[in-house]
Amino acid sequence: MPDQAPTPAAVDQDSGALAPLRGPVFRMLWLTWLTANLTMWMNDVAAAWLMTTLTDSPGMVALVATASTLPVFVLGLGSGALADILDRRLYFASTQIWVSVNAMVLAAASLAGVLNAPLLLALTFSNGIGLAMRWPVFAAIVPEVVSKPHLHAALALNGVAMNLSRVVGPMLAGALLASLGSAAVFVLNALLAAGASVAILRWRAPQHHSTLPGERFVGAVRVGVQHVWQSPRMRVVLLRVFLFFLQASALMALMPLVAKHLHAGGPGLYTAMLASVGCGAIYAALSFPRWRAHVGRDAFVRWGTLTHAAASCVVVLATTPWLALPALAVIGMAWIATANTLTVSAQMALPNWVRARGMSIYQMGLMGGSAVGAMLWGQVAGAFSVTTAVVGAAGMGLVLLVLLRNRSVEGGEDEDHSPAPAAGTEPGIDFEPDAGPIMVTVEYQIDPARAAEFSEVMRLTRRARLRQGVLSWGLFRDTAQAGRYLEYFVDESWTEHLRRLERFTAADEGLRERRLSFHSGPNLPKVQRLLADRLGR
Repeated sequence: MPDQAPTPAAVDQDSGALAPLRGPVFRMLWLTWLTANLTMWMNDVAAAWLMTTLTDSPGMVALVATASTLPVFVLGLGSGALADILDRRLYFASTQIWVSVNAMVLAAASLAGVLNAPLLLALTFSNGIGLAMRWPVFAAIVPEVVSKPHLHAALALNGVAMNLSRVVGPMLAGALLASLGSAAVFVLNALLAAGASVAILRWRAPQHHSTLPGERFVGAVRVGVQHVWQSPRMRVVLLRVFLFFLQASALMALMPLVAKHLHAGGPGLYTAMLASVGCGAIYAALSFPRWRAHVGRDAFVRWGTLTHAAASCVVVLATTPWLALPALAVIGMAWIATANTLTVSAQMALPNWVRARGMSIYQMGLMGGSAVGAMLWGQVAGAFSVTTAVVGAAGMGLVLLVLLRNRSVEGGEDEDHSPAPAAGTEPGIDFEPDAGPIMVTVEYQIDPARAAEFSEVMRLTRRARLRQGVLSWGLFRDTAQAGRYLEYFVDESWTEHLRRLERFTAADEGLRERRLSFHSGPNLPKVQRLLADRLGR
C-alpha cells in the first residue's frame, strides 16, 4: 500500500518537492537508493581515474563508462522479468550483496597489485551487472509505496538521490584516492552495499496474493517486450531516451580527459566537475513542482536537450575551470530535467504487473544510448580530439531534436491503470490449467454506417489485447450478413487466460464500454472460449 492516500485538498496542501519523504517506507527506500548510488559513483570515479593511470588511450578510458552501462543494456530485460516474478524485496537485497562482493574483489586485486586495464574493465562490467539487476526492481517498487499525486515528486527525489550521490560520491572517492588509494574506495563500497542490503531485508513489503501460479521466465520476457512494443507512448519514450543519452554520454565519458587538459587538472578538478553536475541536478529536481505548473513534458525534453548541447560546448571550449564548472551545473539541470521527464512518462504508461519489465526496457534504452555513445565518441576523440567529439555530439543532438519534433512523450491523458473487474467464466469441461492455447471469440453486430468508427476502436482494442499478453489477435467481417464482425484472440493457456483477466484495468474497462456502444444486437456480444485440441498422428 502507498505511504499516503491523500484527499484532493490534502494533495494541494502537501505537494511540495519533499512531501514523499514524510512516508516512512519511501524514506527508507530513498536512503537505500542514495547509498546504492553512492557506491555506483564511487566505483565509477575510482575506476575512470584509475584507468587514466593504467593507459593513455582515450578509447580505453571511455570504455570504462561502456563497461559500467552495457550490462543494463544486455541484461536489463531479464532482470525486469525476474523482478516482476520474484519477491521484489529479496531480489532488491540480492543486488546489493552482488555489488558488495564485487567491490571486495576489486579491493583485493588493487591491494595485491594485479589490477590492469583489462581486469579493471571486467570488474567494472561485473559491477554494472548489479546496476542492471537493481534498477528495474526499484523502479517498480516506488509507485507501489507512493500515491499517484506524489509520484512526480518521488521520482524527482530519486533523481536528487542520484545526483546527491554524484556530489558526495566523487568527493569521497577523490579524497580516498588522494590519501589512501583506490583500494580504500572499493572497501568503503563493499561496506555501504552490505549495509543497504540489511536495510532492505528489514523492510516488510506488502504481499500481492494470487491464486494463479507464477509466470514462467520466457513467457514473462515475451509479454514484457510485447507490452512495450504495443504502447505508442513507450516507443516514443524509448527512442527519445536512447538518442538523448547517445548525445549526453560524450561529455560524461570523456570528462576525465577534459579535466586533465584544463588548467591545474587532476583528481580534485575531476571531482569538482562531477560535483557541479550533481549540484545543478539537485537544484533542478527540487524546483520541479514549481516548474511543472508552467512547462509540459515535451517542453522539458526539448529545452533540456538544447541546453545540454550548448553547455557541453562551453565546457570543452573553456580554458579555465571557473567557466567550465558553472556550465557543468547547467548541464546537471538539463540532464535531470530531460531524464526525469522521460522516466515519469514511462512510469505513467505502465501498469504495475509489468512495470519492472517495462522500466527495464526503458533503462536498456537509456544505458544502450550511453554505452553506444561512449564507444562512438571515444573513437572520435581518439581519431580527432576530445573537443571535436563533444561538439559533434551536441550538433547531432540538435539535428535529432528537429527530426523528432513531432514525437510527443505526453501522448494525451495518462491512462488509469487501477484494477477493474473483468468478465470471466468457469469451464464446463475438465482440463489441466496449463492446457491450451485458448481461443476467445467475440461476435459484434454493428450499424454498417459506423464501420469506420468501429474499426478505429478495434485498432485500439488490438493493441490493448496484445499488451495484456495474448499470442495473436484478429478481426473478421461476415460476408453473408452486413455489420456482423468476429473478433478473436489467443491466450497461451487457460492459466494465462485467467492471468490476463487479472490484469484488467480501468482503462481496459473504458475501452470495453466503447466497443459495446457499437453493438446493436438484443443481447451482449456472444463470447466463446475454445480449447485447442491436440490431434494425434
